[in-house]
Amino acid sequence: MTSTCVTLATSSPVEPPEEPFSKPPTEISTEEIEENPDVEPNQAEIATPAPQWLVVARNRRVNRDWELLLSRAPENARRCYKDLCTAPMTRKPGRVFPLKGKRYKGAWEYEVTKGDRVFYVPDARQLKVVVYYAGEHPKNAPVPE
Repeated sequence: MTSTCVTLATSSPVEPPEEPFSKPPTEISTEEIEENPDVEPNQAEIATPAPQWLVVARNRRVNRDWELLLSRAPENARRCYKDLCTAPMTRKPGRVFPLKGKRYKGAWEYEVTKGDRVFYVPDARQLKVVVYYAGEHPKNAPVPE
Protein backbone atom coordinates (compact mmCIF):
# COMPACT_ATOMS: atom_id res chain seq x y z
CA MET A 1 0.00 0.00 0.00
CA THR A 2 1.33 3.41 -0.89
CA SER A 3 0.56 6.59 0.98
CA THR A 4 -0.04 9.90 -0.67
CA CYS A 5 0.81 13.22 0.87
CA VAL A 6 -1.59 15.99 -0.07
CA THR A 7 -0.57 19.59 0.46
CA LEU A 8 -3.33 22.15 0.41
CA ALA A 9 -2.41 25.60 -0.78
CA THR A 10 -3.82 28.24 1.54
CA SER A 11 -3.31 31.94 1.82
CA SER A 12 -3.26 31.71 5.62
CA PRO A 13 0.12 32.04 7.36
CA VAL A 14 -1.19 29.78 10.15
CA GLU A 15 0.48 26.37 9.92
CA PRO A 16 -1.11 23.26 11.48
CA PRO A 17 -1.36 22.56 14.37
CA GLU A 18 -1.32 26.33 14.98
CA GLU A 19 -4.62 28.13 15.05
CA PRO A 20 -5.66 31.77 14.94
CA PHE A 21 -5.51 33.44 18.33
CA SER A 22 -8.87 34.57 19.71
CA LYS A 23 -9.03 38.35 19.60
CA PRO A 24 -10.32 40.14 22.69
CA PRO A 25 -13.50 42.16 22.26
CA THR A 26 -13.04 45.82 21.38
CA GLU A 27 -13.21 48.40 24.13
CA ILE A 28 -16.49 49.82 22.80
CA SER A 29 -19.23 47.21 22.38
CA THR A 30 -22.17 47.52 20.02
CA GLU A 31 -24.49 47.78 23.03
CA GLU A 32 -22.56 50.82 24.26
CA ILE A 33 -22.86 52.39 20.81
CA GLU A 34 -26.65 51.84 20.82
CA GLU A 35 -26.97 53.26 24.36
CA ASN A 36 -24.77 56.28 23.66
CA PRO A 37 -25.57 57.93 20.32
CA ASP A 38 -22.63 60.36 20.76
CA VAL A 39 -20.19 57.47 20.19
CA GLU A 40 -19.36 56.95 16.53
CA PRO A 41 -19.62 53.29 15.42
CA ASN A 42 -16.15 53.36 13.84
CA GLN A 43 -14.54 54.44 17.14
CA ALA A 44 -14.47 50.77 18.17
CA GLU A 45 -12.31 50.07 15.13
CA ILE A 46 -10.06 53.04 15.90
CA ALA A 47 -9.60 51.88 19.52
CA THR A 48 -8.23 48.53 18.29
CA PRO A 49 -4.70 48.77 16.89
CA ALA A 50 -4.08 47.56 13.38
CA PRO A 51 -2.14 44.35 13.97
CA GLN A 52 1.35 44.44 12.56
CA TRP A 53 2.29 41.01 13.90
CA LEU A 54 0.24 37.86 13.36
CA VAL A 55 -0.54 36.25 16.72
CA VAL A 56 -1.31 32.51 16.70
CA ALA A 57 -1.84 29.86 19.34
CA ARG A 58 0.42 26.82 19.13
CA ASN A 59 -2.65 24.58 19.34
CA ARG A 60 -6.31 24.50 20.40
CA ARG A 61 -5.50 23.92 24.06
CA VAL A 62 -3.46 27.13 24.21
CA ASN A 63 -6.25 29.08 22.51
CA ARG A 64 -8.81 27.64 24.97
CA ASP A 65 -6.60 28.64 27.91
CA TRP A 66 -6.23 32.14 26.41
CA GLU A 67 -10.03 32.46 26.20
CA LEU A 68 -10.28 31.52 29.90
CA LEU A 69 -7.67 34.18 30.66
CA LEU A 70 -9.73 36.69 28.65
CA SER A 71 -12.74 35.96 30.82
CA ARG A 72 -10.74 36.27 34.08
CA ALA A 73 -8.87 39.49 33.27
CA PRO A 74 -10.33 41.12 30.15
CA GLU A 75 -8.57 44.50 30.39
CA ASN A 76 -5.15 43.00 31.09
CA ALA A 77 -5.60 40.36 28.37
CA ARG A 78 -6.65 43.09 25.92
CA ARG A 79 -3.45 45.03 26.74
CA CYS A 80 -1.39 41.84 26.31
CA TYR A 81 -2.95 41.14 22.91
CA LYS A 82 -2.33 44.73 21.79
CA ASP A 83 1.32 44.50 22.85
CA LEU A 84 1.77 41.14 21.09
CA CYS A 85 0.29 42.60 17.89
CA THR A 86 2.35 45.78 17.91
CA ALA A 87 5.62 45.28 19.83
CA PRO A 88 6.14 41.74 21.18
CA MET A 89 9.91 42.18 21.54
CA THR A 90 9.79 45.40 23.57
CA ARG A 91 10.92 44.87 27.15
CA LYS A 92 8.78 46.23 29.98
CA PRO A 93 10.55 45.69 33.32
CA GLY A 94 8.62 43.22 35.45
CA ARG A 95 5.95 42.75 32.76
CA VAL A 96 7.52 41.66 29.43
CA PHE A 97 10.96 40.08 29.09
CA PRO A 98 12.87 37.33 27.27
CA LEU A 99 13.52 34.10 29.14
CA LYS A 100 17.11 33.16 29.94
CA GLY A 101 18.90 29.90 29.26
CA LYS A 102 19.49 27.54 26.34
CA ARG A 103 16.17 25.74 26.91
CA TYR A 104 14.24 28.99 26.43
CA LYS A 105 16.09 30.40 23.42
CA GLY A 106 13.84 32.93 21.68
CA ALA A 107 11.01 32.62 24.23
CA TRP A 108 9.42 35.58 26.01
CA GLU A 109 7.18 35.92 29.05
CA TYR A 110 4.31 38.38 29.46
CA GLU A 111 2.90 38.95 32.94
CA VAL A 112 -0.81 39.50 32.29
CA THR A 113 -1.76 39.64 35.98
CA LYS A 114 0.07 38.74 39.17
CA GLY A 115 -1.02 35.12 38.76
CA ASP A 116 -1.37 34.77 34.96
CA ARG A 117 1.27 34.49 32.26
CA VAL A 118 1.57 34.22 28.49
CA PHE A 119 4.70 32.57 27.07
CA TYR A 120 5.45 33.12 23.40
CA VAL A 121 8.09 32.98 20.68
CA PRO A 122 8.25 35.97 18.30
CA ASP A 123 9.59 35.53 14.78
CA ALA A 124 10.79 38.92 13.51
CA ARG A 125 11.31 37.68 9.92
CA GLN A 126 7.70 36.55 9.53
CA LEU A 127 6.24 39.15 11.93
CA LYS A 128 4.56 36.27 13.72
CA VAL A 129 4.08 35.48 17.42
CA VAL A 130 3.42 31.88 18.45
CA VAL A 131 1.85 31.69 21.92
CA TYR A 132 2.72 28.33 23.47
CA TYR A 133 1.29 28.85 26.97
CA ALA A 134 -1.45 31.05 28.44
CA GLY A 135 -2.79 30.65 31.94
CA GLU A 136 -1.88 30.54 35.59
CA HIS A 137 1.73 31.21 36.49
CA PRO A 138 3.49 27.81 36.45
CA LYS A 139 6.15 26.98 39.01
CA ASN A 140 8.69 26.49 36.20
CA ALA A 141 8.49 28.26 32.86
CA PRO A 142 7.21 25.96 30.10
CA VAL A 143 9.69 25.13 27.35
CA PRO A 144 8.80 26.05 23.76
CA GLU A 145 8.75 22.99 21.51
